Amino acid sequence: MLRQSLSSLEISTKGEGFDDITGAINGLIAASGLQLGSATIASQHTSCSLTINENADPRVLVDLAAFLRALVPPEGVRPISGQGERRAWVHDDEGPDDMPAHIRTALTCTSLVLPFQSGRLLLGTWQAVYVWEHRARPHRRRFSLHLLGE
Repeated sequence: MLRQSLSSLEISTKGEGFDDITGAINGLIAASGLQLGSATIASQHTSCSLTINENADPRVLVDLAAFLRALVPPEGVRPISGQGERRAWVHDDEGPDDMPAHIRTALTCTSLVLPFQSGRLLLGTWQAVYVWEHRARPHRRRFSLHLLGE
């Protein structure tokens, strides 16, 4: 019989970077009693994102963060051609990392749909689910987890 479960997950980030939430998601799946189905996890914020990536070599995460920081620098935007003056971000209500965090979130994912079996996410050997914090300082982040399965 098909059942569903809705729960929330709160994570304290350390500031810009990655937090592995695979274990926390697996814990909520196990607590639901569901064995087989799909899990939808969605961020309730506009300045952090979700990603699945390698959990074996931390240099992968360092390089990902460096790439996105170079693509969306905190100093502002310049024409795609690279020519012309850099313009500071207009939206900076919460500091200089405010607008870059929103753009980085728009370029990445705010939700994931993942299969689970035997009460655990079906991930590859070297995969983990991460919260990717785009703000410089620590934040308390909230996610909804919707499970559909049996």
